[in-house]
Amino acid sequence: MARLPRLNLPGIPQHVVQRGNNRQVSFFTEQDYAVYLDKLKDYAKKYQVNVHAFVLMTNHVHLLMTPETEKGVSQLMQSLGRYYVMYINKTYQRTGTLWEGRYKSTLVDSDNYFLLVSRYIELNPVRANMVEHPAEYPWSSYHSNALNKDVAILSPHHCYQSLGKTEEARKQAYKYLFKHHIPELTLQEIRDATNNAWVLGENRFKQQIEQQTGRRVVPLARGGDRKSKGFKGIN
Repeated sequence: MARLPRLNLPGIPQHVVQRGNNRQVSFFTEQDYAVYLDKLKDYAKKYQVNVHAFVLMTNHVHLLMTPETEKGVSQLMQSLGRYYVMYINKTYQRTGTLWEGRYKSTLVDSDNYFLLVSRYIELNPVRANMVEHPAEYPWSSYHSNALNKDVAILSPHHCYQSLGKTEEARKQAYKYLFKHHIPELTLQEIRDATNNAWVLGENRFKQQIEQQTGRRVVPLARGGDRKSKGFKGIN
């Protein structure tokens, strides 16, 4: 089946996932994580992309970003990916690819899914049984969104800002969200939308995106091939 083209719309958040080739390690030392984040900050500024949440796992990354231009996220990921591969190959005297082909992405319905996806991203190390709480994992945006660490790369989204009138109130409200588990069906919904370039959101949001882009934003309805004997009830 042909892969759906990515959806890129200015002002609408995207959940982006990029994995190491064959799920191999992409970060080897603390310096590697620092280099990736430093260049992410540079390219986000260059291509006018606001970064709201991130986690750098050993063999993949999750990013929640809102572009100000149609090509912003694509330009950022292309430049960042190219730079980081060159850095890794030079540092560790290796050759070849690092990433698993194209990055995956989905548009995110801000009103209903933004904070959910942000939590999903920052809870990744917990689901991977690497830590018991997101605060224990050093390479994620949780330390800024919920705690007192200043992470220059981050730009607060209006959904995050609406959590409270002061910075401290917002952090406390955001931290409280993590007391509630994300249901397994919701986790799978996020994964499916991201891996298949569908749209993550309520039906009204999906319809708006479909009308705006002119392309399908949800999976085809199941039911088999309408031309097949099985579908027609012929055995």
